[in-house]
Amino acid sequence: MRVLFLESHPMWIHGLPNGFRDLGHEVKVSGPLTDENFGKLISDFEPDLMISMGWGPENDSCYEQDRLYKFVKPSGVPHIYWATEDPTHTLTFTIPFLKRVKPDFIFTICSFRVEEYKFMGIQAAHMDFGFHPKVHFPCKADSRFQCDLGVVANAYPNKLTQYPNHFRHSSLKTLIKPLIKSNIKIDFWGTYWDQMQKHLGSEVPLEWQHGYLHYTKANKVYSAANIVIGLQNHQTQLTQRTYEILGSGGFLLTQETEEVRRLFTPGEDLIVSSSPKETVDLVQYYLNHPEARDRIRSNGLRSVQKHSYRARAAYMIKTLHSEGVL
Repeated sequence: MRVLFLESHPMWIHGLPNGFRDLGHEVKVSGPLTDENFGKLISDFEPDLMISMGWGPENDSCYEQDRLYKFVKPSGVPHIYWATEDPTHTLTFTIPFLKRVKPDFIFTICSFRVEEYKFMGIQAAHMDFGFHPKVHFPCKADSRFQCDLGVVANAYPNKLTQYPNHFRHSSLKTLIKPLIKSNIKIDFWGTYWDQMQKHLGSEVPLEWQHGYLHYTKANKVYSAANIVIGLQNHQTQLTQRTYEILGSGGFLLTQETEEVRRLFTPGEDLIVSSSPKETVDLVQYYLNHPEARDRIRSNGLRSVQKHSYRARAAYMIKTLHSEGVL
C-alpha cells in the first residue's frame, strides 16, 4: 500500500511510519500541511490509506481540523486516527476532533474508550504505543549523558494544576519527590522542571536540569544512565517512553501498576516502586549492584521486542481488513 501520514511532529514521524516501512509499504510523511500543498500531496502520492495521530501542529486547532476534513474526505481514501491523548483529553480534544474531521476508524491507546466510541457510532479498536529500533536502540554510552539517575520528560506544571487528580501526581510523588527530598541527584532532560516546586515540595536544582532534548537523542540518555526513571500517566495504560526506554536497553524504574505487571515482569524486565521509601531503597540497592542492572537491562530489551511499531502496524492493517475499512 501507499500510506500517507498527515504529520510533522518528531514524536510521531519516527515511530509508526517506520513500522509500515518495515512491512514493505510505501510511506510518505506529509510534513507541515498548508492549503497550497495538501491537495497536490494527495493527488501526487495517490495514497491507499491516510493516518493522523495525536495532538500536534497538523491537527491542533479548529482551522487545521477543518482543513483535514476539506482535503481528506472528498478523496475517498480511508482516513485513520490514532488517539494518543486518551483518556485525559478525550472530551477536550479527541471527540471534538472526531466530530470535525470524521475519520473512518479510530485506534485509541485507552482500551476502555473503545466501547464509548462504538456507542457513538464510530468504528474503534485499542492500540498501544510501541517503539522503533531505528530510533530507540542501545548505543555506546556518551559521557554527556552519563548519570546515576536520568529522566527524559517535560514537567507539565500547568497541566498538573489543571488536573489535580491526574495519576501523574502519584507517579511524581512516588518516584521523583523522595529522591529530591533525600538530595539524591537526578539529571533531567525536558522543559519546565524549574516550575515544579508547587508539585514536588521543593525546587529542582538548576544544575540538575539540562533542558529540551530532541526526541531522536533520548536513547543516548537511556543507554548511558545507570537508572532511568519513567513516570506513568495512568494505571490502565503505559506511557510511550516505557517501551522506548526498554527498547534502548535502559534500566527502567517506574511506578508499580497493574498494567506494568501485565506486560512486563518486575525484577526481571524492569523495577517498580509503590512508595517513596521503596523508591529510595531500590535506587540505593541497584546503584550498588551493576551486575543486577545489566541482567535486567538485557531481559527488558528482549521482552519489549514484541511491542515494536512493525508489530503495531501489522495489527493495525489486520484490524482494518477485519473491520472492512481496507
